[in-house]
Amino acid sequence: MRLSSILIILGLLFASFSIKAQDKKYTSSNKKAIKLYEEGKNAYDMRNNELAELNFLEALEKDPNFAEPELLLAYVYTETGRYEEAIEHYNKSIAIKPDLFPEAHASVGLLELRFGKYEEAQKNLTNYFKFTDSPLMMKEPAKKGLIDCEFAMEALQHPVPFEPKNLGEGINSELPEYFPSLSADGMYLLYTRRLNSEKTYDGFNEDFYVSKYDGHNWSKAINLKGINSLNNEGAPTISPNGQFLIFTSCADMNGYGPDRKGYGSCDLFYAYNIGGKWTNPKNLGTPINTQHWETQPSFSSDGKTLYFIRGFRTRGGIKQQDIWTSELSDGGVWSTPSRLSDVINTDGREESVFIHPDNKTLYFSSDGHPGMGGLDLFMSTKNEDGQWTTPVNLGYPINTFSDENSLLVDAEGKLAYFASNREGGFGELDLYAFELPENARPNRVTYLAGKVYDAETKEVLPARFELINLQTKEVAVQSYADEVTGEYLVCLPVNKDYALNVSQPGYLFHSENFTLTEGTIDKPFKKDVPMHKIKVGQSVVLKNVFFETAKFDLKTRSEIELDKLVDFLNKNEKLKIELSGHTDNVGDKKMNQTLSENRSKAVFDYLVKKGIDATRLTTKGYGDTQPIATNDTDAGRAENRRTEFKVIAN
Repeated sequence: MRLSSILIILGLLFASFSIKAQDKKYTSSNKKAIKLYEEGKNAYDMRNNELAELNFLEALEKDPNFAEPELLLAYVYTETGRYEEAIEHYNKSIAIKPDLFPEAHASVGLLELRFGKYEEAQKNLTNYFKFTDSPLMMKEPAKKGLIDCEFAMEALQHPVPFEPKNLGEGINSELPEYFPSLSADGMYLLYTRRLNSEKTYDGFNEDFYVSKYDGHNWSKAINLKGINSLNNEGAPTISPNGQFLIFTSCADMNGYGPDRKGYGSCDLFYAYNIGGKWTNPKNLGTPINTQHWETQPSFSSDGKTLYFIRGFRTRGGIKQQDIWTSELSDGGVWSTPSRLSDVINTDGREESVFIHPDNKTLYFSSDGHPGMGGLDLFMSTKNEDGQWTTPVNLGYPINTFSDENSLLVDAEGKLAYFASNREGGFGELDLYAFELPENARPNRVTYLAGKVYDAETKEVLPARFELINLQTKEVAVQSYADEVTGEYLVCLPVNKDYALNVSQPGYLFHSENFTLTEGTIDKPFKKDVPMHKIKVGQSVVLKNVFFETAKFDLKTRSEIELDKLVDFLNKNEKLKIELSGHTDNVGDKKMNQTLSENRSKAVFDYLVKKGIDATRLTTKGYGDTQPIATNDTDAGRAENRRTEFKVIAN
C-alpha cells in the first residue's frame, strides 16, 4: 500500500478515534498529562503538527503510560514522514492498552510491512482481526497486508539470482536517471533524467538522454535535441529500429509550444527519426489522450499495439492507475483504448509497463498483487488464446520492500535494465543491468537489419516491411525503412516460421523466408535488399510458396505469399506475368518437367480463383534446366526447387 493511501486512511481513522475518545476515560489519571494531551490534540486538529508533538511529548513525560498521546504521536510522525518513530509510538500505545483503538494494529502493521518488518507486521495485522466486535475500517488493506507478509517471508527464504551492475558514468550522474528504452540491436539506450531546476507545470523538469554502446562501454549520454523542451519529457518507448518514439509530456490545454498542447494533464506524444533528425513531436490525440493522466507507454515490436498507463486525476491525486492498450490500424488510426485484463490490473497501482519484443511477455510494476510491500516487478505471458496468465512476482532480491519499477528486458531476453537508488551509485536513481533468472525470461528475439535500395541506381528506398507468421497467417511485424538512409531493422521472435515481404510502389516486391529455432541462431541476420523496378524481363522468386514433396498440391501456408501477389497484380492492373516452376536435377528429368509444369499451373489456378484475369497469366515449367545454385548440395538443390513470376508485359 502506498504511504499516501495510509495517510488518507489515518485521517479518517483519527476522526473516528476522536469521536470514540469523547465517550471513554483516558488511560491516565494525571491531570497535567491530560491537559497537555488535550492541548496537543487541539493543535493537531488545527494541523499544527509541531505544537502537537511538543504537547504530546510533554504529556508522556508526566505519564509514560499514557496511551492516547502515544497514538497521536504516531499519527503526527506518519504525516511528517518520520515513519520509524511512528512505528515505535504505535507499538507503545498498543503495549499500554491493546484495545484503545483496534485500527492502530492495522495502521502500524501496514507501516511495518512497507518497511520490510514482515514478522512484526504479520503479528499486528493478525491481532487486528481479533477485534471481532469492531467495525474494522481497515479490513481490506489489512487482508492484503497479511497476504504480502506471507509472500515476502517465503520469498526471503528462496532468493533468486541477482547481481546488478551500474551502467557507469556514461549514463548515470548525480541526478536521477530512470525509465530506460533500448533499440532492438542493443546499441542505443534512451532514458529520462530529472534535472536540477525549478518545478514546472506538472513536476520537475525531465529531459531525454541517449547513449551508444561500443561493445564494451556506454558512451557519454547526450541530450536528445529536437525532442526535449523547456518543460518535462519522460518515460520513452522507442521502436526496434529506433525511428519511432512515443513519450510522455505534461502541459495544460494552452500548451508550451505549437505542438505541445495537452488535454488537461500528462499526454502521450510521438516523433519520427528521419535520417538522424527527429521530427517535431505531436500529440497522439484522441482517443489515446484524455483530460486524465496518460503516461509510461510501451510500443510493441510488431508496430501494432500500444500499452500505457492511464490514471484518473482527482483532487486527491491519481486514482485507478491501470494498464491500457490501443491497436494501430493499417491506415494509421488508433483504436479506442481498453483496460487490460483484470488478471493484470488490480485495485492497487499498476505502472511502468513494458512489452517485450516477443510481443507476448509483459513486465510491469504493481502494489496490488502479492508482493514485498511496495511496488514490485511482475511478468505475465499471453497464451495461444490471447489470454494473459496470472502475473508472477520476479522474486527477492529483485523486489524488496521499496518501490521497484522501470524494468526493461533486451531482445535476447537475458539482460534486464532497471532504476535503483541503491548504495554505491552516482547519486539518487541510477540505471543498472542484471541477468534475469531463467524463469523470468521471455522468448528470445533476434533481428533482421540492413539497407533497402534500387538495384540499378543504388538510391535508398523507404520500403514497407511485413513479417508474417506462416502458421497463423498473422502479420507479426510491420515497419518501414528510413526514407533518408534506407536502413531497416525488424524483430524476429524465435521458434517461428516467417514470410518476409518488402514492398515499394513502382517496384517488384521482395520475398524472403525465415525458419528460426533457438539452437540455430547465434547472431542477428544482416541482409541488404535490392529492389527492382517493374519492367519487362524482371523476375521474382516466390520464396514462400510451398508444395508437398514430389507433388503439386499447394500447402496452406503458401496462401500468404500468393495473396501478396494478388494484391500486387491488383495494384498494377496492366501487368502481365509468366508463372514458372523449377526443380533440382534429382530424379527423372521427364517427371521433373511435368512436376514443374503442374506447380506453375497450381499457382495460376489460385490466382484466377482470387479474381485475377487469366489473360494476364501464362505458365511454364522449366524442370531442372534453369538452376540458380549448385545441385551438389542440399542447400543448393533447395534453392533450385522454386516458383517464380516474370514480367512479360507492362
